[in-house]
Amino acid sequence: MFARGFQFGFFESRCSSCHPHVFILGLILAYCLSSHVQAAKVNCASNFTSNYQHCVLHPDGVRGLDCFGKYNTLGMIMCVWRPGNHTPEKIYTLSINQDSRRCQIINNITKSSKSITVYAANNMTVNVFENGESGKCTKAVFSGSPKSLSRCGPPHKVSFGRQVGNLYVNVSWPQEDLKAVNYYSVRYKVLGSLLWTELPVQSQNREGCTVENLNSSLFYTVQIQCVTNKKCFQCPWSETYTVPSELTDQPVIVNIEDSDISEKRGSRLLSLHWKFPATESYDGYHVTIAKASGEAPSEQMTTTRSEIRLILSFSSYHLNISAVNNVSTSPAVSHTIQRREDLHTGIEEAKLNVSVHSNTSFTVFWKDDLIKTYVCFSAEWRTKGHKAAYMSFYQNAKNWRTLSPLQGEPLEPFKRYSITLHTRPNKDTCNIKYINKSESTYGTTQFYFTEGSPVSAPNISLSNMTMNSVMLQWSSIPEDDIRGFLLGYMIHYTESHHGGTSTERNITVDPQSDHCELGDLEEDTSYQVQISGFTRAGAGVRSRAHNFKTSKGYFYSYVNGFIIPIAVVTSVLFASIIIKRGKVILWPSIPNPGNSDALQKIGKSCEMELESMKLNAEESTDILQIVEKEALLPPNTLASVLHHNSEDEGQSPEMTCSWVQSDIEEQPADDIEPDDTTDTCSYFHSPPCAFSSDYTTMEMFQQRMPQGRPANTALAQASETDRQDTTVLRLRLDHVGQLSSSSTVDDKEISNNLLLAMNVRVN
Repeated sequence: MFARGFQFGFFESRCSSCHPHVFILGLILAYCLSSHVQAAKVNCASNFTSNYQHCVLHPDGVRGLDCFGKYNTLGMIMCVWRPGNHTPEKIYTLSINQDSRRCQIINNITKSSKSITVYAANNMTVNVFENGESGKCTKAVFSGSPKSLSRCGPPHKVSFGRQVGNLYVNVSWPQEDLKAVNYYSVRYKVLGSLLWTELPVQSQNREGCTVENLNSSLFYTVQIQCVTNKKCFQCPWSETYTVPSELTDQPVIVNIEDSDISEKRGSRLLSLHWKFPATESYDGYHVTIAKASGEAPSEQMTTTRSEIRLILSFSSYHLNISAVNNVSTSPAVSHTIQRREDLHTGIEEAKLNVSVHSNTSFTVFWKDDLIKTYVCFSAEWRTKGHKAAYMSFYQNAKNWRTLSPLQGEPLEPFKRYSITLHTRPNKDTCNIKYINKSESTYGTTQFYFTEGSPVSAPNISLSNMTMNSVMLQWSSIPEDDIRGFLLGYMIHYTESHHGGTSTERNITVDPQSDHCELGDLEEDTSYQVQISGFTRAGAGVRSRAHNFKTSKGYFYSYVNGFIIPIAVVTSVLFASIIIKRGKVILWPSIPNPGNSDALQKIGKSCEMELESMKLNAEESTDILQIVEKEALLPPNTLASVLHHNSEDEGQSPEMTCSWVQSDIEEQPADDIEPDDTTDTCSYFHSPPCAFSSDYTTMEMFQQRMPQGRPANTALAQASETDRQDTTVLRLRLDHVGQLSSSSTVDDKEISNNLLLAMNVRVN
């Protein structure tokens, strides 16, 4: 038998050189084992068949019997089945038949699986009976060859990942299948679909497989099986896995609050709130935070809420937030938490001091006795635009520490470094364990490895210039160009003298200043001004020179204020004269009669003759009365007289300058009665007031004569007395003819000449 031969072989190999009594003992043990195996054998065709012949195959009874083994355990078979639904009590009996002489019966099985031993060379038939003693006995049957029952799988653990339309499958197999499985296949379908894809996707190794060209927004159903080989005759499909959709959206940070913690100096409370589209199928969020200096670790926190609160130091941090589900991680939103810059001013700077020894060594000092509370510290230093370097250390005896050699790049000259000292509460190790609530900031300061003088200068502007002062304003020097700690600004101004000499003076102002008033300057003097910054290394480059000149004093201002208006008026007058002269030269044919000397003399002579006429009118007994009546003088008479008079002269008429113009209110001609006192006009000899000109008009002549003066005082009085009965006649003299030059004229000739000279018309 199989068992007996196995035992004998064992003893023959182990006891060939043993003592004879040991060999005899082995024979006795082998005989006992052989007797036990023979006792387990029963005749399957006798009593057993009669007891279970009423059991039948039924869909609701025991079912799904399956037996399989592993490639490295031939002869050991595992049989599994599913219980029936007839009775709540489940008691199973298992029979294994390989031939008429080999039959095994296993009774009283309470589980739905059983491991059995079979002969690998013979086919077998396995029966499982459920509740064989009762009247509702059901059974299940399995047949096969033990050589073909070597099975691999299903997988021990499966994980999925989705990204950019790809599905990444990662499989781990049971320990007994690691050397048997080489590849596996993946089949998939859209969730809810009835059909799988036509061809499964095969992996490149036993662990990983990539399924491409999937729809990122859809859910999928996936199954996995190994690829059969000589060691794996059977490769069943795994259970069904549901793969959710891919997360393609990015969380959006809504609010960030950075506030101080009053009870914990040097720490701050950072509160973040974000949101994520509700259409995405996500399980929670991953929040990853790490120090910007690169110091480990990078702490990851998982939360189902869209907010988080962190207690951090004043250092700089990198923060990433992404949504996750069991197969996908959304694109992360990144945010840099800037370090607190307000520690550079005030009393906080006095807490730290740095002494530089070389470009790879410096000592940092702190003011307070921190070792009573802390023994673990961390220093971070950086220059503008570069990543911070760091070093953590343990210190329990002194309030200073020399850092050497420095991590990262060595210190560079002429560059400003900022250093911050952090304290850590954990005393077991000074390396940071986690980010949240890990450290607090003590203080910060700045230092240079080597200082230099500024390589650029401020830009200057001038304003409010007076006779002895000027206001200067300038911009600050860029930090990279200072190359040291700026101690102040130096103003260089040079005064130019009349002899060609100059004097330079310097003024120093504070580094915080951006303006300065230069006083005590000389009036009406030229100056040149420049400005430069200075550090411990000395003054830097000067700015571009600006030239200016102060204004003159009050005397010059007064003289200028008096002379300039006079010069303007004189210029206007001269310009007027020049224009007039030019007009005379350019247009000589039209002179101005108002400026004629003859007209001036005529005006004076006429005034004198008018006075004489008044006196003569009072003394003369012959008073000429002029009454406007159209019937007295026919129209043709006046025209003929004018024509006759014009012919006698043969040129422009010479006019006398004495007349009285009166306007008669419009009344009927019959109502007007002649009156000796109505109006008088005495004519005098023509030579004193006559003139001859080829351009003078009557209108100009009238403008030169006195207007509005009554010819006779007595006439005015009479007119005032007798206003109701007599209407004062106003005579308008439109044209005056040339009077006779004869010194002796009779009354008739005077009357005719007078009527000839007047255009009698009632206005």
